[in-house]
Amino acid sequence: MNISGRTQYQSSGFTFDDLTPTPMTLFSKWYAEAVDAGVLEPEAMTLCTTALPNALPPALTNTQVDKSGWRVDAPRPSARMVLLKHAGNDGFQFFTNYLSRKGNELEANPWCSLTFYWPQVFRSVRVLGRVERLSEQASQSYYDARPLGSKIGAWASPQSEPIVSREELTERVKNTEAKFGVQSTDDASKHIPLPPFWGGYRVVPDEVEFWAGRMNRLHDRFRYVRDPNTQSPLDDASTWTIEALGP
Repeated sequence: MNISGRTQYQSSGFTFDDLTPTPMTLFSKWYAEAVDAGVLEPEAMTLCTTALPNALPPALTNTQVDKSGWRVDAPRPSARMVLLKHAGNDGFQFFTNYLSRKGNELEANPWCSLTFYWPQVFRSVRVLGRVERLSEQASQSYYDARPLGSKIGAWASPQSEPIVSREELTERVKNTEAKFGVQSTDDASKHIPLPPFWGGYRVVPDEVEFWAGRMNRLHDRFRYVRDPNTQSPLDDASTWTIEALGP
């Protein structure tokens, strides 16, 4: 398959003068501008995790070597789209099934990266940092605000596990509805408890890169970095160093 598309990025770019002292402030500004520009699901982000050898599927936990000489039990990244649910001076939050592949990998190796891409404004943001679970109270608060159908789905879906068919998933939904006495997903008053295997994570960044696409691939890139071991809050400007990067 030959892919020959070539888009000329036409953002106005940005300079040191456009930066804020901390990355979360600039992220909030860029996010709001993406919303104003009509970006579809600006909260969508790629979450990349890395499995340690002891967290790989059983078929890959031996020491076989592939044709190029690489061990197949070396750490391997996996990426998927998730939705941002909060961003602020406590970090970036999202919610998921703790027993999913991403949940298992985050528990084994609590470092990840996030990538946002907003094509309508020719901008992208890349985040690297450590992950920590949100409190059960915080997960409960978000879960309570979800539609009833989504709550049932959280219970019914064996996320990342093989299923036989769509019909199996439909049957699991029906069984979950029967278990909790749900007659209609329109009944917003129906109480469905928080699954013990479901909740939120917070990504606390130590590196945040902002990218703006420019003509002829001469893009603007600025990166905020700080010591990942610092205990200072994210809004402490003295902990961040800002540097320009080549495109």
